Amino acid sequence: MPARFILIGGFLGAGKSTTAGRLARHYTSQGLRVGVVTNDQATDLVDTHALRNQGYEVGEVAGACFCCSFNDLTATVEAMRSGELPDVIIAEPVGSCTDLVATVIRPLASVYETPLEIAPYGVILKPSHGQKILQGDGKGGFSPKAAYIFRKQVEEADFVVINRIDEIEPDEVDTLAAAIESEYPGRPVLRISAKTGEGFEEYFEFLQQSGEFGQRVMEVDYDLYAEGEAELGWLNCQLKVTAESGFELDGFLLSIVESLHNEFASAEAEVAHLKAIGMSDGNYSVANSVSSFTKPVLSLPSKHSTRSANLVVNARVATDPTMLEESVVSILKQVSQTYSADFEMETLQSFRPGRPVPTHRIV
Repeated sequence: MPARFILIGGFLGAGKSTTAGRLARHYTSQGLRVGVVTNDQATDLVDTHALRNQGYEVGEVAGACFCCSFNDLTATVEAMRSGELPDVIIAEPVGSCTDLVATVIRPLASVYETPLEIAPYGVILKPSHGQKILQGDGKGGFSPKAAYIFRKQVEEADFVVINRIDEIEPDEVDTLAAAIESEYPGRPVLRISAKTGEGFEEYFEFLQQSGEFGQRVMEVDYDLYAEGEAELGWLNCQLKVTAESGFELDGFLLSIVESLHNEFASAEAEVAHLKAIGMSDGNYSVANSVSSFTKPVLSLPSKHSTRSANLVVNARVATDPTMLEESVVSILKQVSQTYSADFEMETLQSFRPGRPVPTHRIV
């Protein structure tokens, strides 16, 4: 049997990583071997560390999106072989990318020489962005250029998944589902909570379908697409934190994300996603914020106190990368002082994504 390839689309902060982790647990519980491929415009990805800490085989394609690094994607998949490919390969593309049917799914079917069974292509969206972009809520959100990417992601999907249904009222979910069905007729709409697992049985069953998927090839204005991506400042950093008297890892991590969230909200710089992972002595915790209008959370607590920890921080914010870097470094200093800790920056990258140039585009 060919390996089943599951591509999880969706905008930044939609919950793709949490979904990938739950899917991996499900298939592993069935006795299947699972491989996960993460993707980012830079190295030091929180998702990679988090999934590896959960015990999964994870390959990372860094430096560009899957479409622009197609050969790196296939090489990463090949590196997962131990005699044969995993039974299931779960791939999570960069959240600011679209046109994945033409640049990833179709090339996998016709260029990559190893047969794969392509699962239905689902795009996950978070209600806060769906409500602002699809329902015309003008209380904030991204510019029309960034919203263009969001809309194109939904347009090419075989089906759409509304995530985080545990965080909003059922009538709000109904209204958002109606907006999707009205604007994008013919797309089945599923409702899940990647956090609690609600709705996942239907999601699993949907992904197990066989047939011809990834057929919605779109016209894409790559100039507008590139401008929308370039509106986001991108930051990845890795650091080591030490404190002679010790510190509580969960509180330290959440303080960083909350402080950054508040600073960007005050500056009216829309947050696409803030993520931080802290790792120490085999323990790890994750904190994140998925928009300027939702509260930061400790998504994976460790309940661990330590004198030393390695941290990775990822920030995707609609602001200048220089301002983003200054804010992150300043907040790290403030939080460290609060906890009587010191930190050593090991890597730091901040930039705007470059223009997407796909390796293949099969229409």
